[in-house]
Amino acid sequence: MFSLSTCILFTGCTALGPHSGTLAQRSSKLSNGLQKAYAVSPSTANRLSPMIIQSADRYEVPPLLIAATIRQESNYNSYARSSGGAIGLAQIIPSYWQQSCPGNLSDEYTNIQCSAYILGHYNQIAGSWFKASAYYNVGPTGYKSSFWTRHKAKKYARSVKRFEKSLKKEL
Repeated sequence: MFSLSTCILFTGCTALGPHSGTLAQRSSKLSNGLQKAYAVSPSTANRLSPMIIQSADRYEVPPLLIAATIRQESNYNSYARSSGGAIGLAQIIPSYWQQSCPGNLSDEYTNIQCSAYILGHYNQIAGSWFKASAYYNVGPTGYKSSFWTRHKAKKYARSVKRFEKSLKKEL
């Protein structure tokens, strides 16, 4: 039986969840939101929105969380690279995630799929999307290693949450 708690736990109850229309309808809505909330170009928003929705559905991750994580990590720059070796939209570290996320992590679709996998995996470990987001920044070991690392991770998660709220407001 589908309940409200299941809705909150798995989909975040957004208008973009799997039961709120076709992929095309949900992608169009997300695309418009990305353009308004984050000033993403129409071509980029239209190209990436279906990938975000499909990844969210596949790994049962709120699509707004994936979109907000991408905003936090690369500001929708597919060619972003960090000094620490993270690549792509969601800033995935290939040396760490290549086993779980095979394929070319420079590819937008693969990168978005991997970010959804990571967030879903961390949610299973952490028990909350907020903590999963914090883990996304520093990893579970880093989160537990010190007060300062945990503080940094929580600050990151709050920033992602703000991006998520601003996107939700535009839907």
